[in-house]
Amino acid sequence: MSSSDFRQIAIRTEAGKAERLFRAAVSAFCSLTRPSRREIAQLEDLTLPLFDEVSVESRRYVAAALSECEYAPAALVRRLAEEPVEIAAPLLTRSNALSDIDLIALIGRHGLPHARAIARRKELNATIAHLIRALEKPTLVKTRPPETVTKLAPVKPAPAEAGEDKRPLPGEAEDNARRRLRSMMRPAGEGVAVNPVEPTYAKLRETALTGNAAFFQTALADALDIDFTTARLVTGQSSYTALLSALKALDLSEDRAFLIAVAVYPGEFPHPQAIRLFLDRYRLLHREAALDKVRAWKTETPSRAIRGNAVETAGAEHQASNSDGTAASLKAS
Repeated sequence: MSSSDFRQIAIRTEAGKAERLFRAAVSAFCSLTRPSRREIAQLEDLTLPLFDEVSVESRRYVAAALSECEYAPAALVRRLAEEPVEIAAPLLTRSNALSDIDLIALIGRHGLPHARAIARRKELNATIAHLIRALEKPTLVKTRPPETVTKLAPVKPAPAEAGEDKRPLPGEAEDNARRRLRSMMRPAGEGVAVNPVEPTYAKLRETALTGNAAFFQTALADALDIDFTTARLVTGQSSYTALLSALKALDLSEDRAFLIAVAVYPGEFPHPQAIRLFLDRYRLLHREAALDKVRAWKTETPSRAIRGNAVETAGAEHQASNSDGTAASLKAS
């Protein structure tokens, strides 16, 4: 099929065209050896409006076809990657249209099912692989036990009966791992022993991934108990240095801190070396130093308010003196 055939698909008007058009357009596109930018844009313009009208089977078919396509349209691939893993798996596993930043954002939004599919990619970025391992092994996440539990004397396990097999029952370890994972990923408000870091991280992650700076700045201000202006200054800088201190002060793990940083400053991580630099800087930053930085921000808040009031007062006095001078000159004349 030639590129002209592909372009002609867009103008067909037979009954029930949405389903057939969606599949046929992608099939024709995949047959092109080197599609032009115009043809890539045409495919996106044709298929994205049809996306909600086609069946799950068609989406699965298109995802599988585009996963093998070297020049797949990025917008359509990203839309398909947001689908349940049963549809998105081929793209998550193979598509080069998904960047490292796309993959991290997908893990942040969809969790372990998408992460497991992404883990099967060849030459997966080491930082993303570490992030997936952290999700797979929730025991690595630090949780603070309740005070009432820490004050109790440790309970000694009951002695095993003679001949009793101490090994866990089949599937018991997997069930325990799943239970810990559900506990780690449970939204705030469910259960009584929720790590206080969890709802804070979840709110920061979700607002960062919206791409709306004001949403994230509001969440950061709430998390650090600072004013919105300070939060805007922290995230409005050209580099992530100030945000690094903010995330360390919240005691986020390095994989979670990186996910938020890459969502807020995507241009700062164009290659693996930049990611490694971030992780090294985050590890070397002491939490007490980060907390001191946040305390300094809070101290600067009233100073800014005082300076702002002083400027307003001086301006008002200057305006009043000008008015008095004008009135005096008019009276003299």
